[in-house]
Amino acid sequence: QVQLVESGGGLAQAGGSLRLSCAASGLIFSANAMGWYRQAPGKQRELVATITISGRTNYVDSVKGRFTISRGNAKNTVYLQMNSLKLEDTGVYYCNLEYGRDYWGKGTLVTVSS
Repeated sequence: QVQLVESGGGLAQAGGSLRLSCAASGLIFSANAMGWYRQAPGKQRELVATITISGRTNYVDSVKGRFTISRGNAKNTVYLQMNSLKLEDTGVYYCNLEYGRDYWGKGTLVTVSS
């Protein structure tokens, strides 16, 4: 019954910015943690950023200083502000929610061009 819906993906120039959003709905009270993963063409899915219910954040080294994950005021919402985008940021970005098990969105495509 849990559903995650991502939005905000698209095409951006290198050095530009995008803001991804994820809204969760269903039979959940509050997620223990939410995060963003991405999968580039020909690569394995990797963790990009996570945020716990207490607000603790973690980032993969390659995005530190450029991306910011945050929780929204609405329950079980999460955002990913992506600045100074690089070509290697291209991929499908997936929203993840931890609530006894992992739930996943269908993904939103981010394409960075030069």
